[in-house]
Amino acid sequence: MKKYPVLIVLLLAISLNAFAQGGRFKQKREQIKSLKIAFITDKLQLTSAEAEKFWPLYNTFDEKQQDLRHEKLRSIVDRKDEDAIDKLSEKDASNLLLQIESTEDELYQSRKKFMTSLKGVLPSVKIIKLKKAEEDFNRKLLKQYREKGGRR
Repeated sequence: MKKYPVLIVLLLAISLNAFAQGGRFKQKREQIKSLKIAFITDKLQLTSAEAEKFWPLYNTFDEKQQDLRHEKLRSIVDRKDEDAIDKLSEKDASNLLLQIESTEDELYQSRKKFMTSLKGVLPSVKIIKLKKAEEDFNRKLLKQYREKGGRR
């Protein structure tokens, strides 16, 4: 469970860095989304009936997760400059920690609700495969990013 906050912040930092590059970010984001859909589809081997119910749930969940990361964790990334962090008062730092905890809790609650809704759509084995597929995809994406040396 402790891997997720680090992964989330890392992916957010990568996303925000790419965002600064303008329209290219949207194109890359769509490309990654398409690759992720193909990867998950392959790993889960969904029937057409399962896919019909699964993808609307998954897309809604994924968008909510991205919105939470983008909107709420952006304040964290905006303060990533070490000088800015050093200039935080104890009260501001405490408030920032509360924001981080709140956002992480919202992300967790969203995932928990998503998992509960999936139980009516997919067998438990496929839900576990989904979890593994997401982790494998993220690992693969980070590996490719490292191999390129962080270049786009």
